Amino acid sequence: MKLAVFCGSASGDRPAYRDAAHAFGQLAARRGIGLVYGGGRVGLMGAVADGALAAGGDVTGVMPIALVEQEIAHTGLTRLDIVPDMHARKTRMAELASGFVTLPGGAGTLEEIFEQWTWAQLGIHQKPCGFLNVAGYFDPLLEMIEHAVSAGFLKRAYAEMLVCTPAPDTLLERFACYRPPAQKWRTQGAAGP
Repeated sequence: MKLAVFCGSASGDRPAYRDAAHAFGQLAARRGIGLVYGGGRVGLMGAVADGALAAGGDVTGVMPIALVEQEIAHTGLTRLDIVPDMHARKTRMAELASGFVTLPGGAGTLEEIFEQWTWAQLGIHQKPCGFLNVAGYFDPLLEMIEHAVSAGFLKRAYAEMLVCTPAPDTLLERFACYRPPAQKWRTQGAAGP
């Protein structure tokens, strides 16, 4: 199994964010779970990679050439795939991953997980998507998702398909037994993808 990890290229304003990223990398490695991530040596990205590598894990980075040229690529990875642009990065990460874990981060982190969550709703893939809710970081976002349900823009089943927990062990256990809901636009009698 290989999980994609979306997280910040910054470390945030609390040591708990960096500590959790490092610990998640270590836990994944100890469980024999490979990681694929954005390839950076900075911020939470670097922390999750360093944690996994320190525990003997397999870590694949995927980075656009423009960022490699800015010298922010992690040089100690198991493998670094260099791609032309951000779209190619997301495509490659999705190809390699059997699930998507989100740690604290900014706009890029949210864009990455929301795309995968949308694709899961549409049945483009049937991989789990989740948030490691470190120090309540995602609480406001989870409230917004609940608001989208109550306002009639999101079905409850699609909100519930997100695995959200502050406990990394629980997140991995729920990923292991994940069953996707029916895809969004499937009608009775329609052929599957």
